Amino acid sequence: MNDNFKKLSSELFNLLDGDQVLTLSLSGENSHFCRLSQSKVRQIGDVLDTNISLSIIYDNRICHGGITLTNNFETDLKLASLEINRLKEEVKQLPPDPFLVMPTNTDSLVEKNEGSLLDRQDTVNSLTPIIEDVDLAGIWASGNIYRGCANSLGLFHWFETDTFSLDFSLITEDERMVKGTFAGNDWSQADYESYMCKSKEKLSLLKRDSIKLKPGEYRTYIAPAGVSDILDMFSWNGVGESSIRQGQSALIKLRNDGALSGCFSLTEDFTSGFVPRFNSIGEVSPKVLNIIDGGVLRNTLVSSRTAKEYSLKSNYADDGEFLRSPKINPGDLKEEEILKNLDEGLYLSNLHYLNWSDNLGGRITGMTRYACFWVQGGEIVAPIENMRFDDSIYNFFGNNLESVGEKAEFIPSVGTYQERNLGGNICPGILLSSFKLTL
Repeated sequence: MNDNFKKLSSELFNLLDGDQVLTLSLSGENSHFCRLSQSKVRQIGDVLDTNISLSIIYDNRICHGGITLTNNFETDLKLASLEINRLKEEVKQLPPDPFLVMPTNTDSLVEKNEGSLLDRQDTVNSLTPIIEDVDLAGIWASGNIYRGCANSLGLFHWFETDTFSLDFSLITEDERMVKGTFAGNDWSQADYESYMCKSKEKLSLLKRDSIKLKPGEYRTYIAPAGVSDILDMFSWNGVGESSIRQGQSALIKLRNDGALSGCFSLTEDFTSGFVPRFNSIGEVSPKVLNIIDGGVLRNTLVSSRTAKEYSLKSNYADDGEFLRSPKINPGDLKEEEILKNLDEGLYLSNLHYLNWSDNLGGRITGMTRYACFWVQGGEIVAPIENMRFDDSIYNFFGNNLESVGEKAEFIPSVGTYQERNLGGNICPGILLSSFKLTL
């Protein structure tokens, strides 16, 4: 696919007139899928899909389009040529864009991460024996994902990686659920079976009579998957410089007069190799960017467009200024001491349906769901009924943060809308002195 993309790009660049600039952004996958319910495989198949986005820049104007590739070069060249001809005419009709950023990077970045994946013929026999005694619903995806970027000025980037994920729920007879994701680049049958055994232990705990809690503040441990749910909110009116400048960010207070706990540090870290360092227009981000260091806001995500608008220096964030490869640094809370240190309170495996309740105040609301338990005397005693919470990131990662787990987990992005997602969050668990349940 790499060579085909180069060949197609070269042909399309020859169609340009005068000062026109063409940028191509490719995304695709060669994936194997299984859908499971009641621990049985209900659907199995393969997906080979590649799409190209095209952007023509001319006279400080830009016009966007795209096509789906057929994997036949002559057909793809014809379809792309027709799309370029359409864009060349349309771009002349558009108004100038005062903050348009012209591509300047002309280097080449190629990264291929080969993993050790399950053979497609072994998928069913590897996944199902350990789950025969439970009710599991989920989706398995495994294979190669690739991204490319090229422009008519000479730039060419390529990224591809082998990944797998099993996104699942274990379900009790009364429809309580344990949610989990087992994912990575190198398959280990032993690690998979160990992960499923731990999930089944939570399932057995869910079968106990549940406890109805009163609204109030509770000592709480939030597991890595739950912390990942909170971290996702940072990409929505959070760490983007434009959202701060426009008065929409939850981090305005942090920039102006606040600080979080010294235990909390957040970086944009591309060294894991889960996502490409180049953005949609080919700019290459630094390998590591400190965003919050010891509770202090050091950097925000600054796209070149935002940099041009506000006379700033870009760190080559994508236009949406969202986190692409975030990592919360681990602490010193040992896994075997979590329940002992919690003593009495909540153990939350996951959070659900999060939203800002007060964006500028950093307040987030959502639900406890999927294997959330009451702990007493350092032991899990019962599941809790679903409750709504409403609390602030300035409490989660600030005043109420007692300690951070020493083990950070990769929580993958498992969306498959239009295509398999890349990347995810690297998060440890956090122990809070207080967490507010509202109803």
